Amino acid sequence: MSTRLAQGGRLLNKGKQLHFSFNGKQFTGYEGDTLASALLANDQLMMGRSFKYHRPRGPVASGAEEPNALVNLGKGGNFEPNQRATTTELFNGLTCESQNHWPSLEFDVGAVNNYMTRFFPAGFYYKTFMFPRAAWKHVFEPIVRQSAGLGKAPKDRDADTYEHFYAYVDVVVMGGGVAGLQAAKAAGLSGAKVLLMEQTAHWGGRSMVDGGEVDGQPVADYVDALVAELEAMENVTLRNRMMGAGVYDHGYVLGYERVRDHAPLEAGPRHRLWRIRAKQIVTATGAIERPLSFAGNDIPGVMLASAIRDYVVDYGVSVGDRTVVVTNNDDAYRTAIAIKQAGLEVPVILDARAGGGGALADEARALGIRVENGKGIAKVKGGKRVTGVAICAQAGEGAVLEEIKCDAVAMSGGWSPVVHLWSHCGGKLTWDEAQAHFRPDPSRAPTSHDGEAFVTVAGSANGYLDLAQGVKDAHDAGKAAAKAAGFTATRKAAPKAAEAPEAAMEPVWLMPQGAGPELRIKAWLDYQNDVKVSDVRLAAQEGYESVEHTKRYTTLGMASDQGKLSNINGLATLAGQLNAPIPSVGTTTFRPPYTPISMGSIAGEARGDVFQPLRLTPIHAWHEEQKAFFEPVGHWRRPYCYPRTGESHGEAVKREILQTRNSVGMLDASTLGKIIVKGPDAGKFLDMLYTNMMSTLKPGRCRYGLMCNENGFLIDDGVVARIDEDTFLCHTTTGGAERIHGWMEDWLQCEWWDWKVFTANVTEQYAQIAIVGPNARKVLEKLGGDMDISKEGLTFMGWKDGKIGDFDARAYRISFSGELSYEIAVPASQGRAFWDAILEAGEEFGIMPYGTEALHVMRAEKGFIMIGDETDGTVIPQDLNMQWAISKKKEDFLGKRAQERPHMASPERWKLVGLETLDGSVIPDGAYAIAEGENANGQRNTQGRVTSTYYSPTLDRGIAMALVHHGTDRMGEVIELNKVDGSTVKAKIVDPIFFDKDGEKQNV
Repeated sequence: MSTRLAQGGRLLNKGKQLHFSFNGKQFTGYEGDTLASALLANDQLMMGRSFKYHRPRGPVASGAEEPNALVNLGKGGNFEPNQRATTTELFNGLTCESQNHWPSLEFDVGAVNNYMTRFFPAGFYYKTFMFPRAAWKHVFEPIVRQSAGLGKAPKDRDADTYEHFYAYVDVVVMGGGVAGLQAAKAAGLSGAKVLLMEQTAHWGGRSMVDGGEVDGQPVADYVDALVAELEAMENVTLRNRMMGAGVYDHGYVLGYERVRDHAPLEAGPRHRLWRIRAKQIVTATGAIERPLSFAGNDIPGVMLASAIRDYVVDYGVSVGDRTVVVTNNDDAYRTAIAIKQAGLEVPVILDARAGGGGALADEARALGIRVENGKGIAKVKGGKRVTGVAICAQAGEGAVLEEIKCDAVAMSGGWSPVVHLWSHCGGKLTWDEAQAHFRPDPSRAPTSHDGEAFVTVAGSANGYLDLAQGVKDAHDAGKAAAKAAGFTATRKAAPKAAEAPEAAMEPVWLMPQGAGPELRIKAWLDYQNDVKVSDVRLAAQEGYESVEHTKRYTTLGMASDQGKLSNINGLATLAGQLNAPIPSVGTTTFRPPYTPISMGSIAGEARGDVFQPLRLTPIHAWHEEQKAFFEPVGHWRRPYCYPRTGESHGEAVKREILQTRNSVGMLDASTLGKIIVKGPDAGKFLDMLYTNMMSTLKPGRCRYGLMCNENGFLIDDGVVARIDEDTFLCHTTTGGAERIHGWMEDWLQCEWWDWKVFTANVTEQYAQIAIVGPNARKVLEKLGGDMDISKEGLTFMGWKDGKIGDFDARAYRISFSGELSYEIAVPASQGRAFWDAILEAGEEFGIMPYGTEALHVMRAEKGFIMIGDETDGTVIPQDLNMQWAISKKKEDFLGKRAQERPHMASPERWKLVGLETLDGSVIPDGAYAIAEGENANGQRNTQGRVTSTYYSPTLDRGIAMALVHHGTDRMGEVIELNKVDGSTVKAKIVDPIFFDKDGEKQNV
């Protein structure tokens, strides 16, 4: 049985006992325990069930590579599924439950699948559930849906908070073992700004357990001194409980910091997601021990040798009184020695190598431990825990030579460098035949925009498993990173660690090597997804020779641990079945994050009221005071109308339109996008973005333009003003400012990177107010100032800077209503004061604000299009009769070639027209113009659709714009449109300009 030892536990504070519960049972542990170590100390060896066969599962590892010991952690708003017991730090009051079983962990009905193994081989789901067809919906699908997934989805709102943090450093070092610490020191001594992160709560990594000497002192003392030295360096930042989650282009790194998982009652965010920019990255992420593949290697109590060693040394926990060690390398002997020195029994060390081990083997023999060379495990005995092992010759087929009673098995199949972060951004690997693992290939490192490598690997992550080699390699890596970041590398020599020679390891991919089907079907590769050696061999037999295909066919490496323990063994098994060398089979793709991160950390502060922060204009408070009715427009809230007491929204809109048409109104237009485009190539750039010519625009003038995507479809419109020879100000729709700015930057950075153009989104730097109506000029003249805004002084589609009253203003003579109109831009800080001044000046004219609905109605009366109404991602300018806005002089613009394709130039495309109902009613939004006959689905054929529809107070009738088949050729024709209640309404096709067709009112 597993229990707490009287001695040992270097990470524990035995003076502070903690209480926690597992599946409703109360247990105790100590400060410094992980959940897994505390459960093992209480003889809770089984911690879950496997996914497919529901086999009993206990921890197999002691760190982030753990695939088995996953729990539902916490309750209510603190509930989190699929938490690794091996990395969850114990805290007082912790509550958790095991997963993937019913009704209980000890008695799981799903375990019946274990007795139907032959019916559930790899890829069985591709071959079953097909017949009878009706059974899928009523039988198979409900079963599959009920069985899918691990853990439970949280039901309550997350009670914790999360945040994002941004950092800019010269060198990031990921991994706080002795290699990471040494690399950080070497880089820090150069003067570089260094960030060192370690995913656990402790520094030193495996060296603190395995021991050794560096510069003549115990490695533990060396690590303590090294940490103290780094903490004293102002240019070095150390963060533990922080994982390097991902490496991306241009030195972008994601760090995942678990701020208070270990202390949930403390104030602050639970998790913090770091977004880091670094010139150079050093990955000192260590190596992971591999399991061995033998029958019964998944029974609770079978663990990695390094994990059993960790539990003994770090937590003072014995996994069993009698532990059999099975290995193909010398490192596992350290576990046997640690167990023996803890006062426990090691009945035998089974070394698969015929020649056996080196100095460590001699040390084990000196302690009285029996060592058997050339031997392996035929099978492990037991069900919910280990009861014994059957010994066989590794070279044979599994004939049992001896049976030994034991309650734990420590296995070691060699070590694999953690190459994930190196590989995230394109780093390539090379096969190390001597150590039977993939290691980073420094000649094919991830490269940045300049073609230079920006990721370096250090220590055992680089394949240097020996302490002496690892420390030197780390020192060199830190110096290289600092030099690549532009600093002079330190001349200080690398520390010297004591050599620890070991006998060569021998790859063992199956134990015994000639195991037959009965043993292979019980030898597990992927513990969580229940993938066996026999499954991979079957996939190869069925033609899945690509490692990526095999992965998907068998689900090997697709569990929440992403194959950290199973990948190499699975690749070797596949290569063996294909009779091919392992390097030729290749590896699967490593993708971030390295281990799962919380959804809350990804969202950060973006939740609740700040999930989508509202953008407010400088005049928003005034709108609220007037009890405006708001509508969402992008991230903004704009006044839809300003209803007065007893007034409906429709009545308010009518009042606002008539006041504006007859006298003067004002609109808060601050939300319209404003993007500065500047540089010697600005004109050329805008010529490519807009359908019409912008480079010929004169300073002081404006031009309306259309913008299409590369597929030819209309995506935005707006007025462009030329400020000077190199500067343009592009106005966009309210909802399009960020999107269009991003669109501009996308082309500048990815396609036209050598053009001398800069862009800046200045939407929120200005308040912009439209003064509209026959008396608009009179209102502005009352304010005074030095700006000539007369008809001759500021002509239509012109702009000028100056003073209006006491305000610094830029006045645009543009109109979206058809009325005399000025749009005045003032600094945002002056916006409210300018608004108030206009209200005061316009009082004698009855000035009143109007909202977006009045704006939309007035522009529709003039036949002006609106992005999002007349466009839907499938509309081109020609559909809207806007050929006049497409330059015939330009060789190219975005979308030009696409618009020349046959279906885009087809005369059968629907064209924009106006509609007037015969009875004066308003056509419903989204109505379709119906045609004769029915389509294949029994629906009425259509010949058009309504894009905008309103009641026009100016005309006192319903008006609409629509895209209609051959619409411009059918003026005066009456068509029929459907209504929501199933009836229809008749409307006449007319010119889409309903009011002041000659544009006389805007030129008064």
